[in-house]
Amino acid sequence: MLRTFGAVLLGLLVGVATMLALEYAGMALFPPPPELDLQDEADLARLVASASTGKLLWVLGSWCLAGFAGAWVAARLARGHRLLAGLAVGGLIVAGVILNVAALPHPLWTILAGLLLPMPLAWLATRLAARRAAPRL
Repeated sequence: MLRTFGAVLLGLLVGVATMLALEYAGMALFPPPPELDLQDEADLARLVASASTGKLLWVLGSWCLAGFAGAWVAARLARGHRLLAGLAVGGLIVAGVILNVAALPHPLWTILAGLLLPMPLAWLATRLAARRAAPRL
């Protein structure tokens, strides 16, 4: 079980790193107005509220890919509890989405997709990782 816990932690680390990398890349593709201070919550809320559909899809994609990549890593590393490890990472990504949408105003479609998509993608990643895993001797 200790290995599974470590797999979940590493999977979560990979998932969060994936999400942050994609969101920083998204800032290059969809740069914020220069007058906005991204450290100010009110400015950040205005930025999200005025975000284009493309930017919102990019953020949603980062959440989904984070769930997939993190679950895949967790399932590859966990031996006996692959499904548990992968779904735990997916659940933690969804928890992060909940915190994000509670703090910043998002359109309803982004919230619903962000809550519904990471878990099935985490399950898919877990299935793919288990299929690739070498049989134990």
